[in-house]
Amino acid sequence: MINLLIAARNLTRNRRRAMAALLTVAIGVTSLVLADGFIQWIFWAMREGTIQSQLGHIQVVRPGYLNAGVANPYAFILPEKLPQRSAIESMPGVVLVAPRLSVTGLVSHGETTVAFVADGVDPKKEVKLSKALHIVDGHDLTSLTAKEVLLGRGLARSLNVKPGDTVALLATASGGGMNAVEAKVTGIFTSTNKAYDDAALRLPIGLANSLLRVSGAHAWLVLLNETDRTDAFLAQFRARFPLADNKLEFVPWYQQADFYNKTVALFSKQMNVLRLIIGFIIVLSISNMLVMNVLERTGEIGTLLAIGFKRKKILRLFAIEGILLGFIGATLGLVIGYGLAELISAIGIPMPPPPGMERGFTAEIRVTLNVVMNAFLIAFITTALAGLYPAWKASRLQIINALRHNI
Repeated sequence: MINLLIAARNLTRNRRRAMAALLTVAIGVTSLVLADGFIQWIFWAMREGTIQSQLGHIQVVRPGYLNAGVANPYAFILPEKLPQRSAIESMPGVVLVAPRLSVTGLVSHGETTVAFVADGVDPKKEVKLSKALHIVDGHDLTSLTAKEVLLGRGLARSLNVKPGDTVALLATASGGGMNAVEAKVTGIFTSTNKAYDDAALRLPIGLANSLLRVSGAHAWLVLLNETDRTDAFLAQFRARFPLADNKLEFVPWYQQADFYNKTVALFSKQMNVLRLIIGFIIVLSISNMLVMNVLERTGEIGTLLAIGFKRKKILRLFAIEGILLGFIGATLGLVIGYGLAELISAIGIPMPPPPGMERGFTAEIRVTLNVVMNAFLIAFITTALAGLYPAWKASRLQIINALRHNI
């Protein structure tokens, strides 16, 4: 405690220099909080968008569907009345289980015919599961068996259709023959992916079953109340419904979110470079300040050594000064960073549409415990390391040479 008080008094000898060093640390920490918080919000928004528009938290499929389902989709149908579906949906923490049936074929309007990819869905359950899907014209699907479709905006442009028009869907049925149905366009949607909107449509799963002449779905999308509990629920499902007994495979969302995983890897590397640069700036700033302190107090250090102070104690005193600067500066930076993050998030950060997307978005800064701890530890550790060389230099001064500075 006495050493801490002495270090604090020594730092206040040159208040301008100490304030400059503190501000350097604080600005570095504030920058880390804001930058890392923005990146974490991007990760969170991408993750939840992927889950709530495409994959759910966990997908339940037939074993091998993800690898061979495109070549032979009818070999991997989950029957509609399987008891496992209601058992999964009744588990605490499971919000819903939504069936999805994948359909590919041709859609026609007038003289125009284009290829499409589609999902047969349960409209009521998709209200919660497809929050990232934005209907820009018309309205959503109404029932499981209604003869209606939602078109992606790009696909609607290619067909030159609007809500209220009728389109014809043509697909290869399960028996190998062709089947066609007519459906009314109820609405036009946009998602987070422009390429998907250019070829996608949605239809009630009952109509999709009629088109393909099947009964069931390719996948059940499980939506949980907490994304962080995905692995825990995955283990529960696999334990309760073993693959050998139930012929069901449980796939977590992150195994199929290739774009999300690559984006996280890229941004994480960029963030590590920023941390390294800020840490280097802090080290240089604090080292420079403490070296100046050593030079100014050379005579004082010589006197302390002459009256019996051990070199280890001299080293400890200067090292504590660096640690104290790091602690105060990091704490100040966290307070400023958190306050700015809340203010900026309340205002919002308007962002242009990313590549391959049609809609822009309003970003925020997400300050998590991990963000706070990383920023604090980087500042604290770098300042502590920065104080080691000046402290060692002070402790190794020769007594006679140091005392000459008092003359």
